Amino acid sequence: MKRLELAPDDLLRLRFAHSPMAEVVTSTMALRSNSWEHARWRARVAARVGGLDVFWRVFDPPTGAVPDFLSPVPQTARPSLRDELAAIAATPPERVAAELDAAGVPCVDPAALLPPLIGQIRRYFTVALADLWPRLRSLADAEIAHRTATAAFPGPRALLDDLHPRLRWDPDALRLDYLKDAEYPPWHLDGHPLTILPTAFSGRHAWILESGPGRALWYPPRSVAALFAAAPPPSQPLAALLGATRAAVLTLLSTPSSTGDVASRLGVAPATASHHLTALRDAGLIVAARNGRRLDYRRTDLGERLTSLG
Repeated sequence: MKRLELAPDDLLRLRFAHSPMAEVVTSTMALRSNSWEHARWRARVAARVGGLDVFWRVFDPPTGAVPDFLSPVPQTARPSLRDELAAIAATPPERVAAELDAAGVPCVDPAALLPPLIGQIRRYFTVALADLWPRLRSLADAEIAHRTATAAFPGPRALLDDLHPRLRWDPDALRLDYLKDAEYPPWHLDGHPLTILPTAFSGRHAWILESGPGRALWYPPRSVAALFAAAPPPSQPLAALLGATRAAVLTLLSTPSSTGDVASRLGVAPATASHHLTALRDAGLIVAARNGRRLDYRRTDLGERLTSLG
């Protein structure tokens, strides 16, 4: 059990962000685990991530604890991988050496270690996460939008009420039930804001992190299971109403997806996916929103109600 004591002012300093390095760190844990939710992704990428000797020496240390300097707490809501690698490169060498030593990876020259490590992080991201990254970002954006609306009404305290099944409130603290039956000393923000990071590769866990000057809480966002699952079949009533392919497209949009995402997951031509997305949008069942260079689609309230037909 870990107890994060929160003063009233702490609730006013909560903020949300999405971190590429949080996804990198947790995805390496997913690769080493037998978690069912990441099984399809793991089977697809496991053979691609060999040969990264420095990367795996640091991300799979003898103690199992990845050094905290690899998880800089974001200073903006949507940092890029480049931003976070720059923060890692700027880590004081003494901190790098101390955290590596604590992880069981002694390092006498951290300044020499960082350049190849950063290069291999880029390589890992390219082969393991790059093709999934737009959907990871869209899922986090949708989660943050939902939480922001919750904070507006019924209010900031409600924002964390259903964040994770292992998180619960007592009168003045947030309690995190760890898998191990152990008590940890109370933890305080000490005036720092708490950055809450929806992280798809967190799996079933939530994590509290203190990294240098930052404090963060990682947790799996809503609808994350749909991100890694095979495309779900539509219900028979929905297929009868809309047609099999169009119903499959609407069912798939439990997480924001682009035309390319829909085409890939359903095994149809991009032009076919675009045709069905346009029809669903014109019917008011989905809406489109620009996400950088991507155009992502998500279900409207009416679309959500239709997909509940069973």
